[in-house]
Amino acid sequence: MKIIQCKDYDEISTAAANEVARVIREKRRPVLGLATGSTPVGMYEKLVRMYGKGELDFSGVTSVNLDEYYPISPDNVQSYRYYMNNKLFDRVNIDKNNTYIPNGNAADPYDECAKYDSVLDSLGKIDLQVLGIGRNGHIGFNEPDESLYLGTHVTRLSDSTVKANSRFFSEGEKIPDRALTMGIGSIFKADKIILLASGDSKKDAVKQVLSGKLTTSCPATLLNLHPDVTLICDSDAM
Repeated sequence: MKIIQCKDYDEISTAAANEVARVIREKRRPVLGLATGSTPVGMYEKLVRMYGKGELDFSGVTSVNLDEYYPISPDNVQSYRYYMNNKLFDRVNIDKNNTYIPNGNAADPYDECAKYDSVLDSLGKIDLQVLGIGRNGHIGFNEPDESLYLGTHVTRLSDSTVKANSRFFSEGEKIPDRALTMGIGSIFKADKIILLASGDSKKDAVKQVLSGKLTTSCPATLLNLHPDVTLICDSDAM
């Protein structure tokens, strides 16, 4: 695992945006694996600025997102479809028909997971997968457990994840405790992975990733098995 240690969040965002931009420029029809949450926000802002300056063309990009709450409507402001539209898709020239996010409004979540795996299989591979890391070491919504799934699946969010995500919801608003998420096997199909970590709250999880041990109680440690992973973090997370 390579490590890029940055001085602050802005530097993390720049380094991550540069990695994404490089893939977009090098590949004729790049497939990007995208993440949500607070950590990638700065990266998306910088990508939008690059597009505004004429430095990037998203017209040939296909994207697949890691996860989505369940149940939730795509037009709900807390949904990850809304997040991606707001942070990136509505602000660049990407074809939304080529942007894939699990349907949090599906009548049958298990059938939706199977359909999402079919989409991933049809794309062949992901050129670059962007990941954040949860305080408990989850990647996507692959929560710590005795065993982990390879493919897209329905997962129950841990209490710590629900608590961490509560800051995005209004007081009294129901916070989803389930999600649809790509599995570890799907994530590992990416040619390259960048793992973003910022802030003191991620320090324990990063410490486990760099401990040299593998454990499903901290799913991010499994990234040490992938041949091309770069951890981009600040000094607080280290």
